[in-house]
Amino acid sequence: MPNQNIPPLKDPSLFKQNVAYVNGEWVKAKSGKTFEVQDPSTGKLIGTCPEFDKADTDNAIATAAAAFPSFRQTTARQRARMLHKWYQLMMDNQEDLAKLITWENGKPLADAKGEVAYAAGFFEWFSEEAPRADGDTIPASIPGNRVFTIKEPVGVCGLITPWNFPAAMITRKIGPAIAAGCTVVAKSPGETPFTSLALAELADRAGIPKGVVNVISALSNTAEVGEALTSSQTVRKVSFTGSTAVGKLLMKQSADTLKKLSFELGGNAPFIVFDDADLDIAVAGALASKFRSSGQTCVCANRIYIQEGIYDKFASAFAEKVKGFKVGGGYDEGVTHGPLIHDRAITKVDAHVRDAEKKGGKVIVGGNKMPKLGSNFFEPTVITGMNKNMQLASEETFGPVAGLFPFETEKEVVDMANSAEVGLAGYFFSRDLQRCYRVAEALETGMVGVNTGLISDPAAPFGGVKLSGFGREGSKYGMSEYQITKMVTLGGMGQPLQGSWVMRDIMYK
Repeated sequence: MPNQNIPPLKDPSLFKQNVAYVNGEWVKAKSGKTFEVQDPSTGKLIGTCPEFDKADTDNAIATAAAAFPSFRQTTARQRARMLHKWYQLMMDNQEDLAKLITWENGKPLADAKGEVAYAAGFFEWFSEEAPRADGDTIPASIPGNRVFTIKEPVGVCGLITPWNFPAAMITRKIGPAIAAGCTVVAKSPGETPFTSLALAELADRAGIPKGVVNVISALSNTAEVGEALTSSQTVRKVSFTGSTAVGKLLMKQSADTLKKLSFELGGNAPFIVFDDADLDIAVAGALASKFRSSGQTCVCANRIYIQEGIYDKFASAFAEKVKGFKVGGGYDEGVTHGPLIHDRAITKVDAHVRDAEKKGGKVIVGGNKMPKLGSNFFEPTVITGMNKNMQLASEETFGPVAGLFPFETEKEVVDMANSAEVGLAGYFFSRDLQRCYRVAEALETGMVGVNTGLISDPAAPFGGVKLSGFGREGSKYGMSEYQITKMVTLGGMGQPLQGSWVMRDIMYK
């Protein structure tokens, strides 16, 4: 088992147990029920959180609704200052937040620190976007009319976030909502709630008014809480990051209230290396894309396609790098990769490896569970000889398994890449400028990385197409997901210019 000597927090008040954050206060579930959260590295208890139900959620929604009328009247500059202060508090507490992430998620401490900086970046970005939510002046077709638009906050927002980025997924949603003037009810992930609650504590310190940011928790009642948010007439917007299956369910539940939605759903990212690519850069990109967070991100490379002319050379160089990884507890020295989140994740990863072997794949690195470390650890794995009949070709593994598929032609690989029902991210490597444009435009994904395996950036619009959902997070486009565009037409504006002769005429009459 990993050593997992949990380093103490500099500020222990950031670790919130048995309470959630509603109306600027730390509250328990009305039922008194709680759920337990385990360390994925050791299986040991981290702490307990309140098990919110529909009644608790409805109360949080009512609180957000009560806060909305006054918060929407704050100036964009006021909201920008709040977000920037929240950003600074995150950076001031980066070490403690990273320790919490590693504790409940398992990722190595260095990765967790990187996530905190990335997460805080959304508050910084949207603090700068808030004052730039400009409307337009539009030339009217009718003489005498004047048309302009203004951007208004959509209202109370329900936010549902996943466990794989406990800090970044919540800031990516709350940042634009606050910048736009909305109030929010954010449901923290049941597997990793403590990071969300620490962020709520920092929101309080940043001076976010009571009721504007509400962070609730649930595990067994997750479906009940989700339905409370989607079916509420008061909630006018729901943003969800998670599986396609759950996204479909939430969309059905939202239909009666016709609320605004943005969904970032499942991925099955193709990663293509053409034979004219820089091999070293392609290997580095594949390592970063595939094994980030032990393969537990929605934009991880899942199907790695290598052109036949460089297949063996790439596989050898790639495998050699993977052999250098060190798996263990996130706090342990030199560890590059931590555990998977739970036993269901391990079961799926192992099933994909065994299926590939059964259908002709060859495991050249890893391929096994690591029971000596703990029940949630799996070796970083490389498999050659992959084909389209294997589970990994059509299902998202969400684990540290890299399957290498050979291909011959550009058209062949683009067809294979586009065969998936989902379309979140895609990657390819080539030094041919014309090919770069061709393939980038041909891939049916919402995001494309060209000669890079890392595409996440607060400045870049994040989102997918097909069954990967709709809407964008981050960038200037992420702000519009929390706004409505109101059009105003002024009639009778085509009057002649008023001059001194008019006033003289009026006076003598």
